[in-house]
Amino acid sequence: MHSEPRLPPLPIEKWDDDARELFRGRVGMADRYLSGAPDAPPLPNILGVLGHHPELAAAWLGYNGLLLERGTLDPRARELLILRVAWRTGCRYEWEQHVRIALRHGLSPEEVAAVRHGPDAALWPRGESLLLRAADELLAEHRVGDDTWRELAAHRSAAELLELLFVAGSYLCLALVANSADLRSDPAAEPLPAGLEFDGPEFDG
Repeated sequence: MHSEPRLPPLPIEKWDDDARELFRGRVGMADRYLSGAPDAPPLPNILGVLGHHPELAAAWLGYNGLLLERGTLDPRARELLILRVAWRTGCRYEWEQHVRIALRHGLSPEEVAAVRHGPDAALWPRGESLLLRAADELLAEHRVGDDTWRELAAHRSAAELLELLFVAGSYLCLALVANSADLRSDPAAEPLPAGLEFDGPEFDG
């Protein structure tokens, strides 16, 4: 990893009013960082990086906000997909962020840890093993395999099938951004529970 990020996050005090306005309302959880008030929580590094291109970032956040806050997939399924993408792409930042989100949505520490071992870990019910397998196939072959698709389609709606493809693809895109920008962990973030730290393959920059 480089001694400095390739693309340092833009501090909130350097954002102009137009940039802040473009971001507001796109993702509910992001609005609290943008006030600039003395008691506002520290800006996450991913928002700081996106601050270099407010118009692009606002469009992205609006789309991502739908996946996170108004999606058809249940949050548990969504977070399993995201964590598997984060692990397979070596994206420490995405892994750390979504471990915390996954735990808030009811995944156990043992389940989060098992994401590292993929769809064949013994604790997964068949439906969740299929989600992890779909993520692996998308990353390796850029297509969900026929057998996996057939089983998924037997239990999920067309909207859910489409959304799981977009979740995996969207977080692959975000992993490419985070890895290429050399995005660092948020300094004020709560520590991850023991045993859930990122210790997988990682790009050195």
